[in-house]
Amino acid sequence: MRVTRTAAVTAAAMSTMLLAACSTTAEPGTSATAEATAASSTETGGTVRLVTHDSFAVPEDVLAAFEAESGIDVELVQPGDAGTLVNQLVLTKDAPLGDVVYGIDNTFASRAVDNGVLSAYAPDVPAAGDAAAYAVPGAEDLLTAIDFSDVCLNYDLAAFPDDAPTLDDLTDPAFAGMVSVTNPATSSPGLAFLLATIAAKGDAWTEWWAAMRANDVRVTASWSDTYYTDFSAPNYGGDYPIVLSYASSPPYEVIDGEPTTAAMLDACFRQVEYAGVLEGAENPAGAQVVVDWLLSDDFQSTLPESMYVYPVSTTAEVPADWEQFAPLAAAPLSVDPADIDAHRDEWIDEWTATVLD
Repeated sequence: MRVTRTAAVTAAAMSTMLLAACSTTAEPGTSATAEATAASSTETGGTVRLVTHDSFAVPEDVLAAFEAESGIDVELVQPGDAGTLVNQLVLTKDAPLGDVVYGIDNTFASRAVDNGVLSAYAPDVPAAGDAAAYAVPGAEDLLTAIDFSDVCLNYDLAAFPDDAPTLDDLTDPAFAGMVSVTNPATSSPGLAFLLATIAAKGDAWTEWWAAMRANDVRVTASWSDTYYTDFSAPNYGGDYPIVLSYASSPPYEVIDGEPTTAAMLDACFRQVEYAGVLEGAENPAGAQVVVDWLLSDDFQSTLPESMYVYPVSTTAEVPADWEQFAPLAAAPLSVDPADIDAHRDEWIDEWTATVLD
C-alpha cells in the first residue's frame, strides 16, 4: 500500500503495530491474544515471518508485548509496496517468503487469491465480525480485513482557501502544473486513484487523463515522492498544491490547531488492506496467531497514528481530531473486484500510453 511517511514514524509505528496486533481483547481487561495463545503457545512459538509492505509500522512496545505473550518472534519481510508485495508472493509461491502476509489490498486481492498463495484461515476473535464487512467475495476464508482508508487528492488550503477543487476543475488550464500523482504501475495509491477516475468518468476516463497530461500533471514513482517532495503544504514546501494521498492525511498537517490541507472527498477510492496465512508456511499455527493479533484492539488502535488508516474494529480507538480533520468520503468510488482482476493490466497499459508515452 503506502510508503512510510517518515523514517522515525515508521520505526516507531512498526513496533506498535506488531505489538497491538497480538493483544486482541476478548473480554474487558483480558488480552484476546494472550487468551488465544495461552493454550497454544507451546504449539506455536518460534519465528513467524510476516511479509508486508514497506510502510508497515508498529510501536516497539506493542510488538514486544505480543512476542512476550505469544512466545513468537516476529520477523519482518518487506519486498516493497503493495503491488510489489503481491507480485513477489506470486513469483515465490512454491518457496514462500514467509508464513503470513499483511498489506494485500483490494486492488490486488484477486491476483493473490487466483494464484493460490493463501491458505484458508478464518479468525474467531471479537473483531472478526467487523472485518467480515470488508470481505473479498469468494475469499472470505483466505483474506481477513485489517484496515481501510480513502485514497484521495489532497490540496493546500493556502492555495484553495474557499472551495475544494473537483476532478473537472483539474483539467482547466488555470490548474496547469498544480497536480502531482503516483504511477499506478508502481504505486498502490496510484492504482487506487486510477480506479477512482475510471469509476467517476466511465468510458471517458482516458479523455480525462489525456486532458491532465496536457495540463502538465506530474507523475512520480511513489507516494513519498509525491507527498513529501512535491506538496506545497507548509510542512513540505514543494511546488504542487494538489497531490495524491489519503483522506486521513490532513490531521498530520494541522499546525497550531489550524488545518493546512484537506482532501477532495468527491473522488476517493475506498482501499482495504488484508492479512492471510501463506500457503506452504513453515509455521502456519504461529501465522494464525499473528492474524488474530492484527485484529486485536491493541494493534488496531495503533493504526491511525502508525499507518494513517482506519481500523476495521469498531471498538478500537481512533484519534478524536480525525472526525474533524479526517472524515471519510460519504460516497467513496469503487470498481467491482472482478472487473479489477479482468482489466487491471489493460487499464494500467492504457493509462501509461495516455499519460506517459
